[in-house]
Amino acid sequence: MFAAILTFCGTTMSFAQEEVQPYIQLDQMPKLIDIMPAPPAFDSPEFANDIVRYGWGKQQRQDAERVALAIADAEWDDHAKLFLQWKDAFGLEINETNTPEIWKLMETSMATTDPMRKETKAFYHRQRPFERFDDTMPSHEEDDLRGEGSYPSGHSLRGWGISLLLAQIAPQRAAEIFSRGWDYCTSRVIVGAHWQSDVDASRTAASIGFCALQNSPEFIAQMKKAQAEYAEKTGQATAVRPAAVVEHPATYAYKLNGQEVTDSTRGVVIENNQKVIRKR
Repeated sequence: MFAAILTFCGTTMSFAQEEVQPYIQLDQMPKLIDIMPAPPAFDSPEFANDIVRYGWGKQQRQDAERVALAIADAEWDDHAKLFLQWKDAFGLEINETNTPEIWKLMETSMATTDPMRKETKAFYHRQRPFERFDDTMPSHEEDDLRGEGSYPSGHSLRGWGISLLLAQIAPQRAAEIFSRGWDYCTSRVIVGAHWQSDVDASRTAASIGFCALQNSPEFIAQMKKAQAEYAEKTGQATAVRPAAVVEHPATYAYKLNGQEVTDSTRGVVIENNQKVIRKR
């Protein structure tokens, strides 16, 4: 009976996940495997930089505040917690109840772009840093990530994609949003989940997916709803006021240089939209 309940629950969860239909089907999205180069070979200068950055990331773990942020950035399944990492930068908390239009945009966009990484990950099956150095991770993701390819970084693809979307919703806060997104991606280096080159490639991959979204009429329509919701929730929505009508006296005259005339003005002037000569 208990097993049946579990099966039912699992099936229900699958159905719930399938309810989020992407804006564009995966086979219609750009293929990263055809676009991105192979990850750096282990004997290349580029990989030497990866090792340097891995060492740098381990040093950052001595900063309790920074490593705590990196651990929080490791969240994947709980989207409310994920979006919460951008609350201060975005100026608004995103959740299904209070910001349904933004939530729908983000959920559907991620359902469109997240799967882009899978084929490339499976093809290269790159060994992760914590595996290569037989290291532990402060985020305790070892069991979930071991044996899974690291190139490109799924977290970084998603994090940079989120930043691109939020910056389109609130361009006035783009600097704060992208700064948060940059740190989010860097968190994957700090916890030892990814090489720096994994992260760099994912920022490009996210940008490719973001550009593809702009070709979807459904995405554009939902983006407008999200922008309107953001303006309303942050108090930036203002009524459009008609342009003020400038009223002039029945007789309105000015010189050719645009200066208004007086009763004593003489010479060529424009009066009631006609050129006239005022004589002494």
